[in-house]
Amino acid sequence: LPILPTGPIALLPLSDGLSSLVWSTSPEQASELLNMDEESFVDAINSAFWSNDSHSDFVDSAGSLFRSALSFLLPSGTSARQLPPSVAKVDSKSRAIFPLGMGHATEYIRHRVALIGDAAHRVHPLAGQGVNMGFGDVSSLTQHLSRAAFAGKDLGSTRHLLEYETERQRHNLPMMAAIDLLKRLYTSKDAPFVLLRTLGLQATNAVPPMKEQIMAFASK
Repeated sequence: LPILPTGPIALLPLSDGLSSLVWSTSPEQASELLNMDEESFVDAINSAFWSNDSHSDFVDSAGSLFRSALSFLLPSGTSARQLPPSVAKVDSKSRAIFPLGMGHATEYIRHRVALIGDAAHRVHPLAGQGVNMGFGDVSSLTQHLSRAAFAGKDLGSTRHLLEYETERQRHNLPMMAAIDLLKRLYTSKDAPFVLLRTLGLQATNAVPPMKEQIMAFASK
């Protein structure tokens, strides 16, 4: 997840050789990227992935030392450093721009009404967690409605829908707070914050149980 002065850029894999690109940037640069020809746009993407604008000699040296220490302490937990991906082409007319923001409905349900996905919450597109939260809403609502149906209850009853709302808000609100914190951390250019996120990512990648717990929570 390269961090540029205007925000992060990330590839979200869809299949082998095909990914969705999310580039968070300023409105002015977004308009420029939208109007570029395909070759210039591909060049801009690859340049962004290899950019070192947010790095410094201090951060790079500290990150290298920390990575070496992790390799010594946890030889089986560390992995080889990954190089940035290379983009060969983009689908024609696949580019679009939209404003970023965070929003959350204070209530997910009313009598015979339930909000799911983007109708209930909106987050910064970091690591595709918005869609995971939506899938979690669907799964939770389906389970609660299924139990009500098997018990012969009214599916639109506020009682059953409240159980769905409570379960999902307990998950979604902490997730939204974490995503907002990461967004702020990733858009900061201050050396202490850049170092903090660099060391944090390296430590998470080196400790499989921690990484698995984070992935399990994010996929709910």
